[in-house]
Amino acid sequence: MTRETRPPLQASMSGAEFARWYWLKEELQAFAKTLDVRATGSKQVLAERIGAHLDRRSFTEPPARSKNGPQMGGLLSAGTVIPAGQRCSQEVRGWFETQVKGFRFDAAMREFFEETDGTQNLGDALEHWHATRDGEKRSISAQFEYNRFTRAWHAQHPDSTRDEVIAAWSDYRSRPIDERGRI
Repeated sequence: MTRETRPPLQASMSGAEFARWYWLKEELQAFAKTLDVRATGSKQVLAERIGAHLDRRSFTEPPARSKNGPQMGGLLSAGTVIPAGQRCSQEVRGWFETQVKGFRFDAAMREFFEETDGTQNLGDALEHWHATRDGEKRSISAQFEYNRFTRAWHAQHPDSTRDEVIAAWSDYRSRPIDERGRI
């Protein structure tokens, strides 16, 4: 049985054929520009926009997040109120890094900041950080396909090398979605 190879991105392909394959965001952006389609946004939104264009169907843009709202600045403390719409900024990250060794904005913290309504403060956010550190591995969002793949690969091949996981990822992403086996 011969293995199917990934087709080139072209305006004549169907949305279904386009969706069968793994594309880098950079490839999607370049392709969108050739189609005269907006080339901004997340990889997922960009792929959905292109797929709709290829199938000649309408695409509803996701609502834009306002970046004009008030943002925290200056001297931050546990009592600093988090305004609604606060971004996970470098200033906020800096404050957390003084409070928590190895701090990073993971999905749980990004979600906390997305849901703030102006009544929470950084102390509440810090409590949320500690409450979500139960040691269990959290699910990885579908948009981070490489991270999901490498976690699963290392679980099944704990002694594998970096070169082996990269080779396995390369093989995995070169296959159409309907032909990808379990890792």
